[in-house]
Amino acid sequence: MYLVIKNNADEVGQFAANYIANKINQFNPTQSRPFVLGLPTGSTPLKTYQNLIKFYQNKDLSFENVVTFNMDEYVGLSENDEQSYHYFMQENLFKHIDIKKENTHLLNALAKDLEAECASYEEKIKKIGGIRLFLGGVGEDGHIAFNEPFSSLTSRTRVEALTQSTIHANARFFGGDESKVPTKALTVGVGTIMDADEVLILATGKNKAKAIKQAVEGAISHVWTISALQMHPHTMIVCDQEAASELCEDTVDYFCSRL
Repeated sequence: MYLVIKNNADEVGQFAANYIANKINQFNPTQSRPFVLGLPTGSTPLKTYQNLIKFYQNKDLSFENVVTFNMDEYVGLSENDEQSYHYFMQENLFKHIDIKKENTHLLNALAKDLEAECASYEEKIKKIGGIRLFLGGVGEDGHIAFNEPFSSLTSRTRVEALTQSTIHANARFFGGDESKVPTKALTVGVGTIMDADEVLILATGKNKAKAIKQAVEGAISHVWTISALQMHPHTMIVCDQEAASELCEDTVDYFCSRL
């Protein structure tokens, strides 16, 4: 695991966008050999997406041969619902870049057979050769995607019931009304994320400090699903000073000395 600590959320977003753009450009994707990118939603990646859009607008980056797989989607929301992750991705990234619609993959949370939808998603990832870089965030309780505490660290894409703490945290997107937050989601599993060649996790704000401490310094545990990434050979966490505020001084000094 590698840790990068930036001063603030703006710097985190800029660093992450630069990293992703460099990876895509170095890979030099083609139609027959696309760069496969895993993507999250939520407030944390917004600055990264804004910077990626700027790179595209400045002709420094193309998504023409990039294939994406999103982490999750709320069960019961249509893709046109303003709180759906389909809508979020369209508004905050896809409609602003040159990515092909057929190259964007999101879970269908209105599928008649949700288990079959999840199995199909795993098969699509496998068929294309796996995810090269999975970008993600982390919840206050250490969950990655919607892999809530006590999820199996070998879990695959599935239906997951959301914890009350996640519902409470996400209520801000539903006008502060927890009753409007869906109680279930479709999510890639911890094992699905671990299969990616690289994982890049972003964290900003004091409310993520405990999760980052557990991710970097804690034991590997299904209580904090982000801790599974300690076992991944190519994981990077990029956080701001606030999110790093509970780390031991020696930990901070160690990673800062490696820059």
